[in-house]
Amino acid sequence: MTEQEQKIEMVNLARSLFERGYTVGGAGNLSVRLDENRILVTPTGSSLGRLQAESLSVLDMEGNVLEGDKPSKESIFHLAMYRKNPNCKAIVHLHSTYLTALSCLENLDTDSAMKAFTPYYVMRVGKLPVIPYYRPGDSNIARELGERALDGKAFLLANHGVVVTGSDLVDAVDNTEELEETAKLHFILQGQKVRYLTDDEVNDLKNRGK
Repeated sequence: MTEQEQKIEMVNLARSLFERGYTVGGAGNLSVRLDENRILVTPTGSSLGRLQAESLSVLDMEGNVLEGDKPSKESIFHLAMYRKNPNCKAIVHLHSTYLTALSCLENLDTDSAMKAFTPYYVMRVGKLPVIPYYRPGDSNIARELGERALDGKAFLLANHGVVVTGSDLVDAVDNTEELEETAKLHFILQGQKVRYLTDDEVNDLKNRGK
């Protein structure tokens, strides 16, 4: 895929997320690794429904702007994750309804905010560790995500939203959509007797993915 094709793909995927209600206003940001030394990221304050390919921000790994508009202030945690995990090729950060609602609950298991009750949750992300609350753009979010970038594919930011990675931007978006659907089911099932997957069942799913 050429760099221009990657820009167009980001615009189209971002618009799709916006039009289907996964994000509103100027919330959320996306990024993808262009090569070992550069990333493509959505500009600051931009609506995912109204991005323009020529305005997307290209940064080096130190955060210097090489092309496009000023990047999202949260690009610092994208960069921290890319630096730590070479297998991370794309990142989606959204304030989607059900995952953000989940992030606002008290007494979440910080190792994983949701126990596994569908195979798709396990196969797509495996678990959902919780990052403590910091104000949006705080460098501590970058520090926390950088330190834990090798620990999983998705992270819940307390009282904020979700950060999801992938092998490319399509994969990261797919992972995010599956995770949002899992959170929706989590709330639908509140008060019901849920059959959670056993450890053996979870391990079987993880082993099949190897």
